[in-house]
Amino acid sequence: MAGLLVAMGVVYGDIGTSPLYVMKSIVEDNGGLTGINPDFVIGSVSLIFWTLTLLTTIKYVVIALNADNHGEGGIFSLYTLVRKGGKYLIIPAMIGGAALLADGVLTPAVTVTTAIEGLRGIPQFFDRFGNNQNVIVIITLVIIFVLFMVQRFGTDIVGKAFGPIMFAWFTFLGVMGLLNFSQDWTVIRALNPYYAIQLLFSADNKLGLFILGNIFLATTGAEALYSDLGHVGKRNIRLSWPYVKICLVINYFGQAAWLLNVYQNPEAQQIKNLNPFFQMMPQSWIVIGVAFATVAAVIASQALITGSFTLVSEAIKLKLLPRLKIMYPGNSIGQMYIPAVNLILWIACSLVVVTFRTSHHMEAAYGLSITVTMLMTTALLYFYLIQNGHSRWFAYLVTFFFGAIEVVFFISSVVKFFRGGFVAVLIGLIILVVMFIWEQGNIIRESSTEDVSLRDYIPQLKELRDDTSLPIYQTNVVFLVPDMAEDKVGRQFIYSILDKRPKRARVYWFVHVEVTDEPYTKEYQVDMMGTDFIVQVNLFLGFRVQQEINVYVRQVIHDLMKQGRLPKQPQRYSLTPGREVGDFQFVLIDEVVSNVTTLGKWQRQIMQAKLAIKKIATSPETWFGLEYSEVKHETVPLIIGNTRKTWLKERL
Repeated sequence: MAGLLVAMGVVYGDIGTSPLYVMKSIVEDNGGLTGINPDFVIGSVSLIFWTLTLLTTIKYVVIALNADNHGEGGIFSLYTLVRKGGKYLIIPAMIGGAALLADGVLTPAVTVTTAIEGLRGIPQFFDRFGNNQNVIVIITLVIIFVLFMVQRFGTDIVGKAFGPIMFAWFTFLGVMGLLNFSQDWTVIRALNPYYAIQLLFSADNKLGLFILGNIFLATTGAEALYSDLGHVGKRNIRLSWPYVKICLVINYFGQAAWLLNVYQNPEAQQIKNLNPFFQMMPQSWIVIGVAFATVAAVIASQALITGSFTLVSEAIKLKLLPRLKIMYPGNSIGQMYIPAVNLILWIACSLVVVTFRTSHHMEAAYGLSITVTMLMTTALLYFYLIQNGHSRWFAYLVTFFFGAIEVVFFISSVVKFFRGGFVAVLIGLIILVVMFIWEQGNIIRESSTEDVSLRDYIPQLKELRDDTSLPIYQTNVVFLVPDMAEDKVGRQFIYSILDKRPKRARVYWFVHVEVTDEPYTKEYQVDMMGTDFIVQVNLFLGFRVQQEINVYVRQVIHDLMKQGRLPKQPQRYSLTPGREVGDFQFVLIDEVVSNVTTLGKWQRQIMQAKLAIKKIATSPETWFGLEYSEVKHETVPLIIGNTRKTWLKERL
């Protein structure tokens, strides 16, 4: 039971707040109460029911949840399962991931704004402020500000309450829906798909096919359901979904019954900013309804923010985004906080609220990017089905069936681009460009750059260490290396030691940091290659451990000295009497594309853009906790591929 409650709190926030605005947007875009009739209402809820059934239930709950990568879900996890099917599969993964991140900018804005607009149904509020949208905007901005500011403290304590609250929310949806549904049982006709299809071609439907852009809002949370698989497990999602879906459907049917009851009522037709979700409630329940809706909207937004952090973290691990500072306020690796992402989301959400102002304008822009993500997920599911023993014909059938539905939804949502959807598209394109540059830059670099064996340079490094004609550069020179494979290091590190000003040192350190899934790991491995002056160190640090590399390297030195593997480094001048550890120089390599590298124009631009993005991302000093250490940034040429030979002739 506990697992089911957790699933309700984590997975269903987005899809669970859709009743706040789906029917509202459908009615408003068709001309309000005066523009609807029974056939339109029944057809609309029929479209909602079958969208939830086909996309959310069958595609995601039944099929997609099987495509888990060690329990993790989402488009990037799906990509890791199928990437052996072709290197080009990274393209739909990047497009889908970028679109999902972009659409997340609108979700908190539209859900919180819609919930707060429900305050107008409270007589005391309406008498005081009327239809003044400025008040709604200010309250929404305050809630969004508080929501994003508390992320740094973690949501572990509050998160435990999300499940029971969302269970109560869905029960509330079902009860409110049933109160109205019971007034007109004829709404049950909406279970017949005939009414859904009929509406698409009916003259009563003024939007035509574009009504599907509004209908799609009922299932935007389906992709989040798959993305949050790792937090709750497929069993809990599958067991909790029937209750959630029943409550959602009953609420939509209740709103439909209310509309059928009042659509010809002149008094109801005069209501500004009509929202069937709030209007169908008994007057005495509206305050509770608004409070409930606001809390549910905050929980939905929280789930989306957490999902964005997870998505960015996965993209970093797949080398699709630059390394960013990641903090872990709780004891679970899934509960992370990425300051840069949090700041960007807060600014973007606030700008959306200020710019669009009303939930109606936000609904008009919302959903376009999610249709793209769903299409990309469907494309990757084809390869998953093939690779997991299903027949090619079955994979074709599944892909074509859901792909066709989603293409229709995409086409119907394209009009949203001109009604504000361009905001999400623009953000998605920016994210996609960054991903493309980072991924292509890594491919160019990894396919052409050279790793060298430290063992091959032991004689030179020993000779340099013992060369008394050169001054001591530093007692310990420490390089932080991105990868560690046996005795291999990047060519640029040896270049820094030998080819620039020779760095004569007592000990050369090559340190690699690996973050583990266990929160408090503090371990290391050492390979000295039979010397007492070359040390390769692998640091294994838990995700909650501060990366104070200066402190950890000093501890490793003390351990090696105690074991007699490293000579002591007595210091003549020191505040600490008898100090045995010498000074340190941390060398951070800043690469620039060499002019002599024979790269094509396009490849050179990609590499230069990647290096520019790298400078904007988190500084290595902050990442490795070296703010108070002696750090030297050193520029070395990045030699990729062959070098261009240039010959001069002597002028006689």
